[in-house]
Order: sequence, then C-alpha cells, then structure tokens
Amino acid sequence: MAWIKKDIFGHPLFLKRLLIFIFGMISHRRYHKFNKLQVDGWDLLRMLPDDGVLFVSNHQTYFADVAAMLHVFNAALNGQNNLSKPWKYLSNIKTNIYYVAAKETMESGLLPKLFKIVGAITVERTWRHAGKDVKRPVKFKDISNISRALKDGWVITFPQGTTRAFKPIRKGTAHIIKQNKPIVVPIVIDGFRRAFDRKGLLIKKQGILQTMVIKAPIPIDYEHDTVDEIIEKIAYGIEQHPELLKVVPQEMIEKQEELNKKRRFWTIKDY
Repeated sequence: MAWIKKDIFGHPLFLKRLLIFIFGMISHRRYHKFNKLQVDGWDLLRMLPDDGVLFVSNHQTYFADVAAMLHVFNAALNGQNNLSKPWKYLSNIKTNIYYVAAKETMESGLLPKLFKIVGAITVERTWRHAGKDVKRPVKFKDISNISRALKDGWVITFPQGTTRAFKPIRKGTAHIIKQNKPIVVPIVIDGFRRAFDRKGLLIKKQGILQTMVIKAPIPIDYEHDTVDEIIEKIAYGIEQHPELLKVVPQEMIEKQEELNKKRRFWTIKDY
C-alpha cells in the first residue's frame, strides 16, 4: 500500500522498527549481563552526519557483531554511553542503518530472512559459495545497492568477507569508497568469537569481555589514493594488516580458532 512508509529496499518501516525492538530486547543481555561489552567512541558516533557513512570492521561472527553495533549506534544517538536502558533507544531507532551480508547466509533460514528486513544489503560473494572457492564476476546490482544505502544512511561492512582473522581486504570495498566518497569509520571488535558460536546465535561462554573501538574516520584522498592504498589504510584501521602479525603470530591465532571450534556449545537456563 502506498501509504505505508518503506525503506529504500521496500521493507515497511513499522515492521523494521518492530523487529529491531524485539530482537534488540532479546539480545540485549548478551552484551550487558551474560557478557560485558566495553565501547570506546560513543561521542564520535554522535558527530557523524545522517548519511554517507561507511563503517569498516573486522569480523568474528555472522550476526552478533552487527547486532552489537545496532545496539551501540542507537544507544549513542539517543544520548547514552552504555546499554543500560535498551527500551529507550530501541523505541527510537535510526532506521537508515544497513549492513552488507552474503546472500547465501541471509537466505539460509527463517531467522536470517527476518534479519534481512532489519537492514541487510545482500551480495553474492565472488570468491566463495557453499563452502567452496569460486570465481565469478561482481554483480553491478550489488554495488548499486550499497551505493543507494550510503546515499540514504549508514552502512556497516566487513571488508575481509570472512570471520577469520588477518585475511586480505577485498578490493570491492576500496572501489565502493572511491565511487561514493563516504566518511569511512573503522571499528575494531574483540571477544565475540569467544562468547558466541560462529553464527553468533548461540552463547558459547559467559563472562567474556567484548570490546568495540570506534575510531576516527580514515583520511582518504578519493581522487588520488589508489585502490591498494585504500586497502592498506583499511587494514591498519581495523587492525588486520599483515604487519600486525609480528605482534600476534598467525599460528597462535589459528590455534585459538581451532580450539574455539572444538568447544561444546551450551545454552543458558533459568534466566
């Protein structure tokens, strides 16, 4: 119906608000009770314009990372410096926040399809599908949808395209930056892969300190910086540059990831 307000992808805003409120209230204790989320950069979020902002972040779970960012962004925009009053900020959400996600992930069940309404920009990965390496051309529609979302509001993306640490930054992110000239805000997260399963739906361990550091925008010369130079700036910004492996050996990271896979998932009862 024409009188129903929708976002740029055709999702009714009333449904979007309702889903974010429900999912937000359900997931809130994952960041404020079962585990603790420590955030740096509340004030910076309040200084950003309403649109044309691209958040680039390292990635640790499919959904818990994005959910935490939606909590933090909306809390900050409602004047909070913590997540102690979820009903307040979840009742007054910024509806033009979007996140880039793999199409196959968002179509893998009912719950991901509902998450898609919350603000997913689905893209077909050009290098990976159904757990196998592939090579296919970038779809112009995928790039166009990200550009549309940037013109409308804020976009969250994980430029490595994987939850594994220290993987290369995908060139597509740099091309999107050169084309759209957004404010690029790096975010560094930690603790999520220790607290949740890989999808970010099941709680794996309680009492984990999760951190989110929202940094100052990356200085980018949109006209003269090359794609490789932008990639390098992003890699340093989200602390995933290969140079940093001198501080944290790759074998140590891989060993920790292997241990995480072997841990048994568990659910919290009596809450």
